[in-house]
Amino acid sequence: MRAAVKEIASLFPTAIITGRSREKVYEFVQLPELYYAGSHGMDIMGPAEGCGGHKIQGTRVLNDEGNEIVMFQPASEYTAVMDEIFKLLEEKASKVNGAKVEHNKFCVSVHFRRVNEEDWLHLAEHVQQVLRSYPNLCLTQGRKVLEVRPLILWNKGKALDYLLKAFGFGNRSDVFPIYIGDDLTDEDAFKSVARRKHGLAILVSNVVKDTNATCSLRDPSEVLEFLRSLVKWKRRCLSRHLFVGSQNILHKRAGVGLNQPLT
Repeated sequence: MRAAVKEIASLFPTAIITGRSREKVYEFVQLPELYYAGSHGMDIMGPAEGCGGHKIQGTRVLNDEGNEIVMFQPASEYTAVMDEIFKLLEEKASKVNGAKVEHNKFCVSVHFRRVNEEDWLHLAEHVQQVLRSYPNLCLTQGRKVLEVRPLILWNKGKALDYLLKAFGFGNRSDVFPIYIGDDLTDEDAFKSVARRKHGLAILVSNVVKDTNATCSLRDPSEVLEFLRSLVKWKRRCLSRHLFVGSQNILHKRAGVGLNQPLT
């Protein structure tokens, strides 16, 4: 999958938008040529030199290795609050067997996948009790996870809109965005694609679900097959354009030869 995504990024501007922290996803993917939008798009970073032949507009800074990158963090003022809420939720979750709290920079996730079903409500009450003292935060739910986020108008859909605009694609009708996701929080991005009236929103699921996506793939293996097919299609297009361009050059050269005066 990493090799397929690397090939995609060499041909198209490519980003990973996730609820997890940007640093954790980067460590897992290990492809510096991508753009990473962690914390549901509230922590965006990418290479200043661009991706897939296109550069992004944004604040330029140097990373730990001294390389120039582009950063955008619409919730940067919430850093201290999220650190505080993480400690409080970690303490509360320790009272519920199987619960796990994850700090994702601008989003704190309370996972209950390993919690007994009869304890789900008990855990949710603990989380809501903590949030009563933080009116500037909100609670959302994903796949067996409760997520605490800053109360700002930002989500994966807004992150997608920002990236398209930053690439200079915001109002272009000749750009066809493709978004692939498998979580409830990806629905905001599916809606964003739908509003553009051209693009492809793909839900990854092996069961029928209510969704704003227009197409579906059943599992990651089908995602891999789709990405490989996309790479093959793009390379065929590039080869065809190169062939046509070469033919035009040959015709022009032949024309020059024919128009030269005979000696």
